[in-house]
Amino acid sequence: MSAIGERPAPDWTDPTRLALRPVPADLPARLLLDATAQGLVRFDAAGQIEPGLAERWTVLDGGGSYIFRLREAYWQGGTRVTAEQVVRLLRHRLSPRARNPLAPFLTAIDEIVIMTPQVIEIRLHRPRLDLLKLFAQPEMTLVRPAPAGGSGPLRVATGGRMPSLRPAFDPNRADPGDQRLVQPEETVQLIAEPAARAIVRFVQRRSDLVSGGRFADWPLVVVADLPRTAVRLDPAAGLFGLAIVRRDGFLADPANRRALSEAIDREALVAAIAPNWAGADRILPEALDSGAPPQVPDWSLLTLDQRRAAARARVAAWREPVRLRIALPPGPGSTLLHAQLAASLASIGIVLERVAPEAAAELTLVDSVAPYDSARWYLATACLACGPEAQAALEAARLAPTPADRAARIAEADAAMAGDAGFIPLARPFRWSLVAPRLAAWQANARAWHPLNRLRPDAI
Repeated sequence: MSAIGERPAPDWTDPTRLALRPVPADLPARLLLDATAQGLVRFDAAGQIEPGLAERWTVLDGGGSYIFRLREAYWQGGTRVTAEQVVRLLRHRLSPRARNPLAPFLTAIDEIVIMTPQVIEIRLHRPRLDLLKLFAQPEMTLVRPAPAGGSGPLRVATGGRMPSLRPAFDPNRADPGDQRLVQPEETVQLIAEPAARAIVRFVQRRSDLVSGGRFADWPLVVVADLPRTAVRLDPAAGLFGLAIVRRDGFLADPANRRALSEAIDREALVAAIAPNWAGADRILPEALDSGAPPQVPDWSLLTLDQRRAAARARVAAWREPVRLRIALPPGPGSTLLHAQLAASLASIGIVLERVAPEAAAELTLVDSVAPYDSARWYLATACLACGPEAQAALEAARLAPTPADRAARIAEADAAMAGDAGFIPLARPFRWSLVAPRLAAWQANARAWHPLNRLRPDAI
């Protein structure tokens, strides 16, 4: 299979390096971690929670305590996984040196303790009922540092730039005797490469899966000679929009920041890039765990012409030329996105220049799938450079002592973010894959996550 990424993992032959250095954000590295290691729980093919190192769990005190019973599992090399090791590695995943991107959403965890040789408990300062989906993410997989290795469900058979993975021995399977001989078709070869190369490899039938496709490379799929059934789209939940990361000059005024959002023709924007891609004009897709419906912009009932007339007046009142820079990833989809945004802003008198993702810019693209279903994730992810009032509201939501208080504080944070106008929603994340017919277990899901051991009906 091909995983879309410009470069391979730091060391394909040693997953430990991926586990003990800062958590990787690159898709191939995350897939490797998820395949060769596991946390307490995992995602199945449908994006639902299934057992990992824990065979079952209990949530107590309204989300104030999580108790996990560990199953019989073995590290690469054959030694059994112990509760002491699990606790130690979990603590590392939550430590500052791990630089785990999920850490800001796991601050409610107080301590992780061993109850028996098979049972551990995670105790929280504040009740949270939404932790399991966070614990199922690749960033929460556990890898023993020495000797190196995870606990499966796959093992690295051969390393290098195109590592081969095969099923690990699992004492919990019905007939362990069947696991001694691994058939060639059970081996997974993982290739990290740019989208164009991955699509060509799939067209030439030299791979069965291309995973991790985004909007930036979607035009390449449109022109490729692909079977209609090969192209799959995920109903991904998350954020796709522009964060205003420099708030000086014209953008110092929230009314001016709001004018940018008013001017954008979202229907034309999404239609220019992909069919059936719906635009979005608000940060939250639904209430989720907020105590109120999502904040809707006050201009949403106006026509596009009315919105642009108001925005044009704001720009004209500035009395100086307004030029903005937008940081976008490479790819033809980004070119289309820039063209649409530039046309929308030109209609109100603003010039929009495209720059590289690392370059200085006033606007930057946020394109992230939500790891779990919490309104706080959406608001915190959108708040790259929001004002102090919005930041204080988000902090109050994080520290809320009860679920009811948390819901009320999240609603206040949503209102503060709307007033701050520091984020411009455009749509929801666009994710695509190319899937061969024999991978019949592949399922579209809101996490846009497809474990390598859950691609075929007979997979482990």
